[in-house]
Amino acid sequence: MPIGKYLLPILFSLSLPAIADTPASGLPMAEPGSVGMSAQRLQRIDDFMQRYIDADMVAGTVTLVARKGKVVHFQAQGMKDVERGQEMTTDTIFRMASMTKPIASVALMMLYEEGWFQLDDPISDWLPEFSNMMIEVENADGSTRLAPAQTPINFTHILTHTAGLMNSYRGDVARYSEVSRVQGDEDLASWTERLATLPLRYEPGTRWEYSAATSVVGRLVEVISGQDLDTFLRERIFTPLQMRDTHFYLPPDKVGRFATLYGPNPDNGNRMMLTEVGDANSRYVTEPRTFFSGAGGLVSTAHDYIRFQQMMLNGGELDGVRLLGTKTVELMFANHTGDLPLWLSGPGMGFGLGYSVVLDRAEAYTSDSEGSVSWGGAFGTLFWIDPAEELVAIVLTQIRPYSHIRIREGFHNVVNQAIVD
Repeated sequence: MPIGKYLLPILFSLSLPAIADTPASGLPMAEPGSVGMSAQRLQRIDDFMQRYIDADMVAGTVTLVARKGKVVHFQAQGMKDVERGQEMTTDTIFRMASMTKPIASVALMMLYEEGWFQLDDPISDWLPEFSNMMIEVENADGSTRLAPAQTPINFTHILTHTAGLMNSYRGDVARYSEVSRVQGDEDLASWTERLATLPLRYEPGTRWEYSAATSVVGRLVEVISGQDLDTFLRERIFTPLQMRDTHFYLPPDKVGRFATLYGPNPDNGNRMMLTEVGDANSRYVTEPRTFFSGAGGLVSTAHDYIRFQQMMLNGGELDGVRLLGTKTVELMFANHTGDLPLWLSGPGMGFGLGYSVVLDRAEAYTSDSEGSVSWGGAFGTLFWIDPAEELVAIVLTQIRPYSHIRIREGFHNVVNQAIVD
């Protein structure tokens, strides 16, 4: 059985290109007209966000739009913490939740480029706990039985949410939640081993169900590279890209910039109510620093996240730092799920390696171009990349759940209507 820490050569050079400190916006700023966008129409983004803030549906937002590698809109509105009277700032740090997933997926694909695995290889080559998996099959009378899985989970399955893993959305949610709960100061290794004791919900590759599969992606990064996920991301992605405020756990000197989390109050017209204060009592600061969730553990800023996704839009390179080859980025942005229905993204959508993909913009009810990729986070955050328009857009807020508002859907509209060339 190969063990990454013994096999991985020192392929990453410490002699990175010398580049100047990045601007507060993460990328150079430009007049909207110079990249084919209307300054007047971009104002609609502010107006749209302010309506949600004035209605007490969100406390505040940070929005950022870049086209052709230049930022044309970067705005903080509302409050970071209403109770404390703290205004939202463009350098506010947010819980990114599932917007961690594309970053963990890129980390694994960096190792793919080094030749450690093929996408159709079984992940059990590296994680033997996923050998000989069983599937929970429902009988006609509603009872269940276990049957051996006929298809091994491969790297594509684990990157596309088609591995069949038990999850917190469908099926035996209570059982999954009990088994998958992080225990004390455990690490990703023990968590993954415990997850593998659960039966699969379906034959790998035959359905799409959202799950914590990207934490298994993170564990694969650890085993293949011989580094914990935190160290790998910091050394191979965050430091080279100058993502200076992206962490699994906040350093104490940055706690004051952490946004407060709100939720809807059903007894008050779903107006927001305090859920979690963004201070040192947060689990993102005080939890044991040994568990690194590739599925949803990172905190970050608009500055950092635009740099990561602009790198992807550029085909794997930014400011002289190349993390991936162009063909690998194309592979990640391709649809790998065929015509499987994606119940979370809806009709007209497919899924690549860490990203959802627009296949039919009419069927998907989106103004994004076909081939656009995106994902969001459980606390109301969202990004998308539109390669055809050379555009990246990000909205950051902190509200959970957010199903009672359509701030993310509307953000697509108010950004895309500002393209005028």
